[in-house]
Amino acid sequence: MSQRGQVALISHSTKPRGGLVHSLSLAEALHADGFGVHLITLGDPAEGLFRHTAVPHTVLPALTKAGTTLEDRVFAAIDTLTDGLSGLAGDFDLLHAQDCIAARAAARVRDAGAPVTVLRTVHHVDDFTTQMLIDCQRLAIQEPDRVLVVSEQWRAILRDEYGREALVVPNGVDPDRFPAPPAEVCAALRARLAAGNGRFVFLSVGGVEPRKGSVYAFRALGQLRRDGVDAILAVVGGHSFQDYAAYRDAALAMLPSLGLTLGEDVVLLGTVSEAELAGWYHTADALVFPSVKEGFGLVVLEAMSAGLPVIASDLPVLREYLVDGENALLPPVGDHVALASAMRELMADAALRERLRAGGRTLLPRFSWAASARRHQEIYRDVRARAVRRAAVQR
Repeated sequence: MSQRGQVALISHSTKPRGGLVHSLSLAEALHADGFGVHLITLGDPAEGLFRHTAVPHTVLPALTKAGTTLEDRVFAAIDTLTDGLSGLAGDFDLLHAQDCIAARAAARVRDAGAPVTVLRTVHHVDDFTTQMLIDCQRLAIQEPDRVLVVSEQWRAILRDEYGREALVVPNGVDPDRFPAPPAEVCAALRARLAAGNGRFVFLSVGGVEPRKGSVYAFRALGQLRRDGVDAILAVVGGHSFQDYAAYRDAALAMLPSLGLTLGEDVVLLGTVSEAELAGWYHTADALVFPSVKEGFGLVVLEAMSAGLPVIASDLPVLREYLVDGENALLPPVGDHVALASAMRELMADAALRERLRAGGRTLLPRFSWAASARRHQEIYRDVRARAVRRAAVQR
């Protein structure tokens, strides 16, 4: 298993969403640096993680039936993860949670008497609508001993709205994670989209859900269609702990009124493997990322690492590293007309696409997992030193 003195990085899921992608990438960078780290998740132990890793890890069995409501699922996951961590906590002195569920579970283990320090990285704050989940999320920010965020925007939000100071440690990107597949693979993927005739392919990563601004992408594509401009929107992803079925169904029901056909103009690809995701990044012509809320926007850097020009929302968190017209096009948030204009401009201007690609290549060296791992190690050392001083005082 592991030895006390290691850090446990904890995520509530084995699915390739942002929190686990961050956790796994950080764990691999720490492990490559010789730092003691162990990844802990909830999922199916027989299936394991969504991709192979050399990092020591434990997949704790998740409940297969945890109730029908989001509240039921959240609190069942907290209980299950708490039970699993309770049996492992003696192996670690630091529990570093990467989401709300993991943070609540780690704090419970600490409060039950385990000699651990709890850290939490807040990637973003969900827009829960029930008081129980709102309170749960607030506690997941207030209970940890130390809180980290991945952007200045979220540092300010936590300070102003939750009264919690946080340290900023930016995300990283692995430029080798999505290697270009053989040309015939890309051709086969384009054929699946009926894009072999040269139709421009916009890629969206994250599924159809409110935070991703999916309806604005649909409306923008419909605007292009009305203007006689032909393009395809390919949507990757869709797995989420929350149930966005009502939003997804309503958004897809809009398509006929926009002059669009599901499966031809908007193609839902679902959750795909790492290899297939690499294929889509290298097959598409551009990334469209009309999010209305992000913690960092790691997908943007992933797309840039594969050479895709990017259109993203003009969110404050994205402006921390994106410059309109230099490394991305940034139409206003929630403005489908402006989004359509940016999409049309990108389709028509090959020189613009190359300029954005070049800007992306220049940006990427600023964000490495190795640098993120070094900063995390500094924080871990500081947390451990403080724990030693507290123990000395108590003696």
